[in-house]
Amino acid sequence: MSQISFFDQVNRNFDRAAALTDHSETLLSLIKQCNSVYHMTFPLKRDDGSIESIHAWRVEHSHHKQPTKGGIRFADAVNEDEVMALAALMSYKCAIVDVPFGGAKGGIRINRHNYSDRELERITRRYTFELVKKNFIGPGVDVPAPDFGTGPREMSWIADTYMAMVPGELNALGCVTGKPVAQGGIRGRTEATGRGVYFGVREACDVPEDMARLGLTVGLSGKRVIVQGLGNVGSHASQFLQDGGAIIVAVAEREGAVHNPDGLDVRALIAHRTATGSVANFPGSTYIARSLDALELPCDILVPAALENQITEENAPRIQAKIIAEGANGPTTSRASEMLAERGVLVIPDSYLNAGGVVVSYFEWLKNLSHVRFGRMERRFEESAYRGLLQAMESMTEKRLSEVEIRALAKGASEEDIVQSGLEDTMVDAYRQIRRIQHERKDCPDLRTASFVSAIDKIALCYSELGIFP
Repeated sequence: MSQISFFDQVNRNFDRAAALTDHSETLLSLIKQCNSVYHMTFPLKRDDGSIESIHAWRVEHSHHKQPTKGGIRFADAVNEDEVMALAALMSYKCAIVDVPFGGAKGGIRINRHNYSDRELERITRRYTFELVKKNFIGPGVDVPAPDFGTGPREMSWIADTYMAMVPGELNALGCVTGKPVAQGGIRGRTEATGRGVYFGVREACDVPEDMARLGLTVGLSGKRVIVQGLGNVGSHASQFLQDGGAIIVAVAEREGAVHNPDGLDVRALIAHRTATGSVANFPGSTYIARSLDALELPCDILVPAALENQITEENAPRIQAKIIAEGANGPTTSRASEMLAERGVLVIPDSYLNAGGVVVSYFEWLKNLSHVRFGRMERRFEESAYRGLLQAMESMTEKRLSEVEIRALAKGASEEDIVQSGLEDTMVDAYRQIRRIQHERKDCPDLRTASFVSAIDKIALCYSELGIFP
């Protein structure tokens, strides 16, 4: 699997969709290629005094809209091909969900578990220094975010370094998203990608004709789900799916998997793994030593939420799920996706389903540029208006509500409420757009192709409006 070029997989999906459009080859080539690739190396002085050379990348795929946007991952398998592929996916992802960013991605080739907190801080700040030096970061230029191996702490280091190097910039906090709330972050960002997966799966399961074709009932309730990965995306997605009525029958992690056909308590499993460092020996479950074997167990929905190239030509024929919900970036190779579609499996593509994080990152960026918390100006007004309506209803019906009931019914929208509402609306609308493309175009074989057609058309429109192409 390590020999599969991730960027080639993305471009293969692009080419399949591009063939269904009437855009010129020149324009399609412009959209497909990465605009800027920056590979940097810098020295790290370890805590023991030794010196190590660090390799890192930042790729800006498309400048059809600015700033560009994309996460930064810390992983020992990071390479240029992977970062280019992820940057391209970000361009398409932003277009699909109508977020006005170009795509970008960053990566540092380290295993974060092999470094102290002080060393990680030095690496992150030096990486930021290199980005500032080459004009690869800024609220109107390129806006990083968390990804695999990074989180709010690393984003706060990036923001602090940027502000130190660009003093007096009014919108400096908008240089990065995924920050702690106290440092300009937004409530709901941490769980945003997992919540987006839930909204997308729920929307897909609410389409009667699609569920009838798969032999499934409408709705999420009772559907058996296997989740691969208990990182940020998988852990939150599994909890939201479980709360929505799904039954989590198996969870796969790098150290193995656990299975119970009657269902697992996901929150208890997460707590068990946090305490023991492994999913093994979780009460009431069967342990599976080879993690990938769990993907082939009977289920209705499979959620690969770990890393790329997990479902390939080799194991795709043995996948029993009727719905593949791609929570990770590129978990299914292009050929494997075609094989699944030929069998009638509904693949909800990563280019759409994984977009919850960038949607809420967009909200955080807007918050940083406007310098005001969402809900701050209208919440009390809304509560007062709702109270007025309730009082009018009480007068008309002569029924009195308790103060507890009034507070619950008259609650104004908080920042988190607004973020969740915006995310839900975005994910629902985007799914309906790509499903409509698939069903209106008889030559469009699946949702992945439809999502790429949607992205290509929207990016092409941007170039047309710029006067670059007719």
